[in-house]
Amino acid sequence: MSDCLFCRIVAGELPSTEVASSEHSYAFRDLNPGAPTHVLVVPKQHVTDASELEAGHAAVLADLFITANAVAGAEGLAERGYRLVFNVGADSGNSVPHLHLHVLGGRQLGWPPG
Repeated sequence: MSDCLFCRIVAGELPSTEVASSEHSYAFRDLNPGAPTHVLVVPKQHVTDASELEAGHAAVLADLFITANAVAGAEGLAERGYRLVFNVGADSGNSVPHLHLHVLGGRQLGWPPG
């Protein structure tokens, strides 16, 4: 989708700080981090949000989690712990309508998230 911010980042049309990339996923640093480590993992294929996931997205979704866990390991989060978050819809704070998985860590994360 030519007007999607994350599609444009994946296509290299907009700059980002790449953390990891795979066949189906691209991971980059969040510009407004909510934790010392805040990486977004997005599918290279456009999916609006988790509410649109179907059985046909199984490989893409699995790859998002594999990439997120690899990011957590590379960023030194695996031993102490980290949070993986999907936001769906405006009330969740989702501001970009492209499925993305937040990898958050690097400090004690409170509950509820915020």
